[in-house]
Amino acid sequence: MIRYTLFTAILLLAYSCQPEAQQADAYGNFEARETTVAAEQPGRLLFLNAKEGETLKAGEWIGLTDTSALHLQRQQLKARIQAVRGKTRDAEPQVSVLLEKREHALREVRRVQALLAANAATTKQLDDLEAQIKLIDREVGALRAQNQTANQGILSEIAPLEAQLDIIDDQIRRCYLYNPVDGTVLLQLAEPFEFAPAGRPLYTIAYLGELELRAYLSGEQLAEASLGQKVKVGVDGGGDSLIYFDGQISWIAAEAEFTPKTVQTREERINLVYAFKVKVPNDGRLKAGMPGEVYWAPTTSEQ
Repeated sequence: MIRYTLFTAILLLAYSCQPEAQQADAYGNFEARETTVAAEQPGRLLFLNAKEGETLKAGEWIGLTDTSALHLQRQQLKARIQAVRGKTRDAEPQVSVLLEKREHALREVRRVQALLAANAATTKQLDDLEAQIKLIDREVGALRAQNQTANQGILSEIAPLEAQLDIIDDQIRRCYLYNPVDGTVLLQLAEPFEFAPAGRPLYTIAYLGELELRAYLSGEQLAEASLGQKVKVGVDGGGDSLIYFDGQISWIAAEAEFTPKTVQTREERINLVYAFKVKVPNDGRLKAGMPGEVYWAPTTSEQ
């Protein structure tokens, strides 16, 4: 009996001498940086490849909104542009006739010059021919100027039509849906063949390879934390054990806020806290919403 009592006392003494489990310096929950992808153009979804749980790459083509109406508008605009261009005048046929007269006059000038050298023609004949050539040149210039002025007025109608065509082309491009970021689809919000107005959310995606633990510091703890600081993050590993991950402080709030009701703090009497975030690489075991603990120094289990 004495031996049993002595053995029990030794066990109790040994237990009482064990160091207490290290207390976390901050508590919070994991967050994933989510992106909600929305339709840019109204229309019926012809297809949408964004199933929940699927991993998508940035720039991957994942959907298409019906472009039929836009293509019809595009064809109509192109037809109007072609019709306007058909109204333009071509002065070259008339110019060609005048240029033929000029060439004939030049030949006459050369012939009269030869006759004049032989005293078989008069200088008046030569002057008349040269005056005729100058007149033709003025007529050609005037004809081309008039034609250009008339065409400018007609072609000015094309500029706004081409601007509308550019808008239609941009709207057609926006019907092709491309995934903006690498990540995993968390929530699919639309189905193929549904009508999607512009701005309707289609799916939510998040990069899960790295999560952020949003936790809170008291004013007294603020001096212990700094941007880029490496910390340990513990999560429930089942039973009383914790699984530890390496983390790095990526953000600290500039202003204090009232303590959220769902968050524990080291000193509950302090009402104002500072939010901060810790980036933690995720090997697949971390989930958004999961609670976590932050430790400045190495944990007892790692020492």
